[in-house]
Amino acid sequence: MNTTDLQLLKELCAIHAPSGSELAVKNYLIEYVKAKQSSWKVQPTIIDGEDFQDCIILVFGQPKTAIYAHMDSVGYSVGYNNELLKIGGPKAEEGSILVGEDSQGKVEGKLHYNIEDDGEEKILLKTEIIFGRTIDRGTTLTYLSECVETDTHLQNCYLDDRLGIWNALKVAETLENGAIVFSAWEEVGGGSVGYLAKYLYENYQVRQSLISDITWVTPGVKDGNGVAVSMRDSGIPRRSYIDKIIGLARESGIQFQLEVESAGGSDGNALQKSPYPIDWCFIGAPEENVHMPTERVHKNDVEGMHRLYSYLMKHL
Repeated sequence: MNTTDLQLLKELCAIHAPSGSELAVKNYLIEYVKAKQSSWKVQPTIIDGEDFQDCIILVFGQPKTAIYAHMDSVGYSVGYNNELLKIGGPKAEEGSILVGEDSQGKVEGKLHYNIEDDGEEKILLKTEIIFGRTIDRGTTLTYLSECVETDTHLQNCYLDDRLGIWNALKVAETLENGAIVFSAWEEVGGGSVGYLAKYLYENYQVRQSLISDITWVTPGVKDGNGVAVSMRDSGIPRRSYIDKIIGLARESGIQFQLEVESAGGSDGNALQKSPYPIDWCFIGAPEENVHMPTERVHKNDVEGMHRLYSYLMKHL
């Protein structure tokens, strides 16, 4: 990853956009596309507006396949007396730095788990933020973005799914025919993919999709062994489509590994539940420290993710 690519990823990871607050990412992406599209192989049609809420669709040429990447992250809402309510499934440790802003100014404080220990078991009473004043109710908080790069790895909060967005933007540079969808609410169960898929199906007859998201390092999916092509998670995609993807992946010569899980999911699950005949396949780099401030991915897997998406969008 060169300096320019790394800077783009850093900027994406630092945007405050937990589920429901995707507008900040949308605005960033609109400006980015307008600034960069003149150097892309094909200049896309940008589709947004009230009918699409805070989501965006980019249409290139005559699309057959769409890439889906979600803009939201996990985080917290501030309840009463600085109590924290989860947005999605954050897994931050005691003392993690949370940031946000309310009507009184910037907020930066430490997460604290208020635990009662009766000698037999520990009971979580509440999760709160340690800060010098009462924060406005409803304020959203996210992890402080701190990027760490080594020769082999990238570490930051919200690589899930800002890395999926980064991948889509890199594919956009050379994409001739296809669509890219930036969706909302994935971390809390979805809600936007149905109408986004409806638009692409009814206006462009798009029946194929790739889910540009980040998966987990598990006993079966190793760090550094290539991008993961998921055969299933909590959703089960159509096998003939998955076999087609795997065949093309092998043909490409790009290193990849097969994932087979019973849990988890992303925008593909929402597509499967929609009333449209749209095939989907989750393809993403595996990460450690999922939903923590220190999400960590191998550069080899990131590079493989970008290369495989570029190949598939040309050959599907």
